[in-house]
Amino acid sequence: HVQLVESGGVLVQPGVSLSLSCAASGNIGSITGMGWYRQAPGMQRESVASITSGGRSNYSDSVKDRFTISRDNDKNTVYLQMNSLKIEETADYYCSADLLYYTSSSEPVVERAWGQGTQVTVSS
Repeated sequence: HVQLVESGGVLVQPGVSLSLSCAASGNIGSITGMGWYRQAPGMQRESVASITSGGRSNYSDSVKDRFTISRDNDKNTVYLQMNSLKIEETADYYCSADLLYYTSSSEPVVERAWGQGTQVTVSS
């Protein structure tokens, strides 16, 4: 099992920057890709950014050029640097980790673990 704990969510004004962190513990050797999702009230959870174990990142169009995802494999932590935050980006932000396992017959299985979320409120 892997536990993910997010932190950093606060109330901020539009236009400011904020950094979120997600610390992984447990069977961290199984972690491959990691990512950030968000869910606004009454909306579906959406992908924000992801990063592979090798450091290759991907972003949703809405955050590209403003958000940066990074990971420190030594600290088992993934970060999300968010710049120029918008009111509509108020949401619960969730960290995810893809866990690679092998069955008894050596078949790869990928499972996704989630953190409990951290609330980001962007308001003037």
